[in-house]
Amino acid sequence: MRPTFFYSDVLRQHLLRSKMATLEELKRALGTSVDLTVFRKLKQLDSLTSYSHRARYYTLRQIARFDADGLWSHEGVWFSRHGTLLTTAEAWVQHSPQGYFAEELAECLHVEVQDALYHLVEQRRIARQLVSNLYLYTSSDPVRRRRQLLARRGIQTVPTLVDTSRLEISPDELKAAILLFYSLLDEQQRRLYAGLESFKLGHGGDRQLAEFLNLDTHTVARGRQQLLDQDVAFARVRKLGGGRQRTEKKTSQ
Repeated sequence: MRPTFFYSDVLRQHLLRSKMATLEELKRALGTSVDLTVFRKLKQLDSLTSYSHRARYYTLRQIARFDADGLWSHEGVWFSRHGTLLTTAEAWVQHSPQGYFAEELAECLHVEVQDALYHLVEQRRIARQLVSNLYLYTSSDPVRRRRQLLARRGIQTVPTLVDTSRLEISPDELKAAILLFYSLLDEQQRRLYAGLESFKLGHGGDRQLAEFLNLDTHTVARGRQQLLDQDVAFARVRKLGGGRQRTEKKTSQ
């Protein structure tokens, strides 16, 4: 009996048409019921496994159009230049300027990462340390880990939801910009601004904003309440076109 031959190009053409496929779909395309046969052919094609959807989907590296973060999504399925969720999470943590809290990394990768981070720590591929009562995941390299912790502590002094790792500025530059903007506001505007930012920070926001802006916590709370009640002195805010009207100089006849 002559052996059956399976050609990897069959899988290539199928993936080029559909962009991604499950293992069952690839077995049907190849005409086999053996998982290992498909895996062998995929290995020849430089394939990628999705890091979302429990790694159920496959694509070709040549198909993926990775963004600046090395991620690509097709129909809600996510692929990474780094490969699996474990290797992707490891790469992101290792190269992050200030490490990641689990919630931050989950938002960036669009999937839950708690289990992956736990396994990486267990395997000593990354480290973790308590910061503000939450585990901060950092590089396994001691020197880089110290730098990440120092950078994170600098960020923690700036009470804002902005992730400075996504901006081209340092935490100190962000802090200076916020304080400069704040200095241009009048008394009511400062109070309302503090109240608004406190809303964004949630629990403990009043205290953080008070410390950052050198205010009393009651002032921040008052600003929040004014916004909720819409109790704002609009008369103190100059309307468009308001102010002293310009007068034209009379010319002698």
